Amino acid sequence: MACAGPEPILKSNLQLQLYGKDTAEREAAVCGLKAERAGLYHGTNRSGNAGAGIALGVVGGAAVGASTGLIGGPTGIAIGAVAGGALGGVLGLLAGTYKPLEPQQEYAAFVERCLKEKGYETAGWQ
Repeated sequence: MACAGPEPILKSNLQLQLYGKDTAEREAAVCGLKAERAGLYHGTNRSGNAGAGIALGVVGGAAVGASTGLIGGPTGIAIGAVAGGALGGVLGLLAGTYKPLEPQQEYAAFVERCLKEKGYETAGWQ
């Protein structure tokens, strides 16, 4: 699977215990590649989440900063917008980076079915 994409969380079952985590992760990667070859894509990645978080943070922070700078007139609005945008960007980056990854439904169903056929069970995505 793509390194930035979501990965299935494997439940501890007999298959996982017999073959180990490394083998299970390789099997999950193979299932992910099969899904991609079938035209399905995970659709979510950490860099995309971080980028969206930054954009929302900058816009929201700038708006809040500008509104709190109204008291200082045009200079206060400008300073408030810049400071709010910078702080919002940093907070947005952090929030976007740590946002849980959720793959597209079709991709997740394909990978989970593939893993089930190999004897593994999933407990969500990370």
